[in-house]
Amino acid sequence: MSTQKLILTQEVTGLGSSGDTVEVKGGYARNYLLPRGLAIVASRGAEKQVESLRRARAAREVRSLEEAQAVAGRLSGLTVRVPARAGDGGRLFGRVTTADVAAAVTAAGGPELDRRRIELPSSIKTTGQHTVTVRVHPEVTTQLAIDVVAG
Repeated sequence: MSTQKLILTQEVTGLGSSGDTVEVKGGYARNYLLPRGLAIVASRGAEKQVESLRRARAAREVRSLEEAQAVAGRLSGLTVRVPARAGDGGRLFGRVTTADVAAAVTAAGGPELDRRRIELPSSIKTTGQHTVTVRVHPEVTTQLAIDVVAG
């Protein structure tokens, strides 16, 4: 199996964050990471870019750590209702996605969240109370209680 050395330009869940040098299989790099602009091929010139990405990320993280803790505090006290189409017995037609949760948080008066930062424990296919994890910052995660209602 051929592998390819890449430098991530954005955070990729389960792989790394911006500026990290990773080695992935050729198909994953060629078909997913490179076309979406999530990574660049590692080369000598790219190493200089990595240093600037790391410096920028370090400056952002110091500033945003306090912000992230404030956002986590706002999320923990928030009650989020996610409306979904449901049949008899509380079973949903489809499932609740991370985009649905992000939209519901914004509608409930919470901060605007990126759907890629929301982690569902499993597919939510029933009405009722569920808990999701929100990665606000690499060092700050919080639990968010959502109430899936038929509607």
